Amino acid sequence: MELIDQHTKAIMEGCKERARDAGLQFEDETLEYIVTNRDLIELSPKLMIPTLYDYWVHDVEVLRERGKYELYPSNPYETVINTRPAMSFYNDNNPDWLNVMIFYHVLAHIDFFQNNIYFKHTWNYDFAGQALSDKRLIARLRSEKGRWVDYTIEFARGIDNITGFYRELARSDAPAGDGLSDRINYYFDIFLQNREKGEQALYLKEIQRYNQCMAQDPDHGEKAFFADVGRTYPEFEALFEKYLDERTPAPADLLAYLIDHSPELAREDSKWMKSVLQVVRNTSLFFQPQIRTKIINEGWSSYWHETLFLNDDRIAGHEVDFARVNAKVSSLPRVGLNPYALGMRLFQYIEELGDKGRHTMAFRRINDILQRDKYDMATGNGRSLIFDVRRQMNDFLLLYHFIDQDFVNKNKLFVTGKRINAQKGVWEYYVKSRSADQYRQMALDSLYHPPHITVNHDKTLPERLYLTHTFEHKPLVKDFIENTMMGIEFLWGGTVELETSEPVVSGQEEEAYAYPLMPMPGIGPLMGEEAQEKEVHWERVIYTMKDRTLTRRLK
Repeated sequence: MELIDQHTKAIMEGCKERARDAGLQFEDETLEYIVTNRDLIELSPKLMIPTLYDYWVHDVEVLRERGKYELYPSNPYETVINTRPAMSFYNDNNPDWLNVMIFYHVLAHIDFFQNNIYFKHTWNYDFAGQALSDKRLIARLRSEKGRWVDYTIEFARGIDNITGFYRELARSDAPAGDGLSDRINYYFDIFLQNREKGEQALYLKEIQRYNQCMAQDPDHGEKAFFADVGRTYPEFEALFEKYLDERTPAPADLLAYLIDHSPELAREDSKWMKSVLQVVRNTSLFFQPQIRTKIINEGWSSYWHETLFLNDDRIAGHEVDFARVNAKVSSLPRVGLNPYALGMRLFQYIEELGDKGRHTMAFRRINDILQRDKYDMATGNGRSLIFDVRRQMNDFLLLYHFIDQDFVNKNKLFVTGKRINAQKGVWEYYVKSRSADQYRQMALDSLYHPPHITVNHDKTLPERLYLTHTFEHKPLVKDFIENTMMGIEFLWGGTVELETSEPVVSGQEEEAYAYPLMPMPGIGPLMGEEAQEKEVHWERVIYTMKDRTLTRRLK
């Protein structure tokens, strides 16, 4: 792996100029690496971010991908990491015209990382630098504690998918009641007044500087303002975080609760585990927005690589080559979802809505098909609208607000069903529905949706941790319950109880019985659609992990 040569870097700089002219916004500094086709297949997060903490599962993933490559060699597209500066990886055998297309795609990703509000908690610090510190901490603890460090990492990673991302996002820099962020209010109302007592001239000067930064760049002015604050007062960020911790109630997510309240981790010889849990939690929080913006992020990048590439004079003569490569990326499958294709078409559709003024309530009130087809206010606001969507939405909001019947009809989308062909004795797919409501629901069902599990403070005691699963008509995956609760028992140092909901099984006895349980008849992907669509009755149950033994009882 090495940095790209000067010729290829000049191509990237040319792409940056054209991308900025089109409205994309990103920092000047980027790092581009070239790797072999096989190496790109094998790259894990541990290697793409060299400072990320080491863990045995990362090596397993590399081995699995290596075996997959031996059977099915393929040509990966690109990989870009949201660090400071942003890092991206490319094949070493790409021709220049293909690099132009890929560079546009990557720059749109970087624009998304650095402007979408769900990434705002990653804007103000260098993750690669923090990860290096974490990696050194893990290495030192391994030398002292041995395999117990990996046990702790594994137990923490078993529950890191229920970290409080949205709560943390709101806590980190949410606008206060006056429309200003907590960081701004703390700086002017508390920090400056305590640090520079009597310095009224400095206070007014800082207000003027803040107003100037916001006037020059409303989207990034605050970030530029605090960049200078950090150089003048290096201690500001630490004091601000301390202020938030003291002001904010205890976090609801389980990892944070264990760090703050676990009797086991409070013991002198176990306190080192808190540092490991904090590393796992912080790393999970950093990558959470990428999980929740897969469709909108890839759609945004696909929209821009197509828009900018076709207007770039450097690719003359390669239009057919581009069409062939782009079709593999952005074609709509007849069965399933392609996030690149769906996201790109949604942005193209949104731009059309904005250009014709169709995103207004006046248009939505029109029911006549002919009037809707002819409606065109020629506002030219489409480009502005897609930039607003890019900044403010995640996958759920994008799909929920913009998959409507006009979009489904325009792109000839439908929901497929699966049934047995009795004559041929095979499964067959069929068009189940062309309804926008059903297509939207199918798309929403494909999104990442971790369980909502919280600590019940009223029922939790030092010797017992009581967890409550907020039921959303999706049962927990039973294969993971035992190992996950065993890890929580280890980290808590006592009994763990989990209250959840499960489908009713006919003839099930009500007394407690040991795990594992038999699969629920009629529920699961191996059954036919008719079985899955039957009405299901649910009951609350309690799983108890005590002395590494799991039992289950009805509530």
